[in-house]
Amino acid sequence: MFRRAVLLAIVLALMGFSPPAQAAGLQEVTGFGSNPGNLRMFRYAPDGLPAGRPVVVALHGCTQNATGYATGTGWMKLADQWRVAVVFPQQSSANNANSCFNWFEPADTRRGSGEALSVKQMVDRTKADLGSSSAYVTGLSAGGAMTAVMLAAYPDVFAGGGIVAGLPYGCATSTVTAFSCMNPGTDLTPAQWGDKVRAAADHSGTHPLVSIWHGTADTTVAPRNATELVDQWTDVAGTDQTPDVSDTVAGQRHRVYGGKVEYYEITGMGHGQPVDPGTGTTQCGTAGAYLLDVNICAAYYMGRFWGIADDSSGPGTPTYSDTAVGTATDHYVAGRVDVTEYNALGARYGYTAPITLYLCGANWTDKPDCAPI
Repeated sequence: MFRRAVLLAIVLALMGFSPPAQAAGLQEVTGFGSNPGNLRMFRYAPDGLPAGRPVVVALHGCTQNATGYATGTGWMKLADQWRVAVVFPQQSSANNANSCFNWFEPADTRRGSGEALSVKQMVDRTKADLGSSSAYVTGLSAGGAMTAVMLAAYPDVFAGGGIVAGLPYGCATSTVTAFSCMNPGTDLTPAQWGDKVRAAADHSGTHPLVSIWHGTADTTVAPRNATELVDQWTDVAGTDQTPDVSDTVAGQRHRVYGGKVEYYEITGMGHGQPVDPGTGTTQCGTAGAYLLDVNICAAYYMGRFWGIADDSSGPGTPTYSDTAVGTATDHYVAGRVDVTEYNALGARYGYTAPITLYLCGANWTDKPDCAPI
């Protein structure tokens, strides 16, 4: 009884949301694996999607479902715009009475176990069905915390993630400790947070790009969690906690750390996912409960950071530029590209080094309007 009451309290604290009607074009997929987490799989794939396109996993929050999250966040619009597939896992009431992903349960957050394995199996099924190449994962609130789980447990599966109003991996291991993680938050050193991720999987390769989003007025999941997430994932990426880029995007404070981690601090926003309803290239989403119209579409900009955005309908705005000079020693541009690689890009297109390149999301271009090279 106590455990059930605590679960309900966490749910009510995280969010209360009535999902909209069924989203057109969203299909349920069954038989995607052993499904030890007892989840349902929904998927949206644009007609005529060619093989080799990415797949994005989008995880809803408490009391939400796949169809409501698909419609509200704008991921279906972006799937059409960018020609990508999107998987929307749906929690089972048998797992959690209020449909929260169990981000605080050890059995569901380990590699090869529970809900985490079920989500990974959805990616495997999509790759088999559609020929998808790279995979990315994002989520809101409890789904954001579960996103951190997937990035930690399966760094070999996901090339990038987007954590919206979420929490660091390994912060809680029970329903009781989840409370203190949510608010006021838990303060660990970057190395301590990083060690939790490193212990989750035996992985020596490249770690995912991580996009972190949080409102400064969030009283449900304290904004402190965003800074702890920055500490965790910069340590995992091997960079420090001093941003290489600090600017504004769509009027919001934006920082990039070593080209591997970014943080959007949304001024005055409470608990929810940033959306920007409209038909423009950079716009997406539908305002509603915990889907907050703050004139910036989180899904769009995290896709830009991951490098999956196809903005053929119009150029974007670079977040950083630099001109490589000197010899190829330990000089880096935004902590990612050394002089040799940097100048080689110019030489490939007929330039004489040194050249100026522009950082657009996670991609470099020689065009100041972010047109691709």
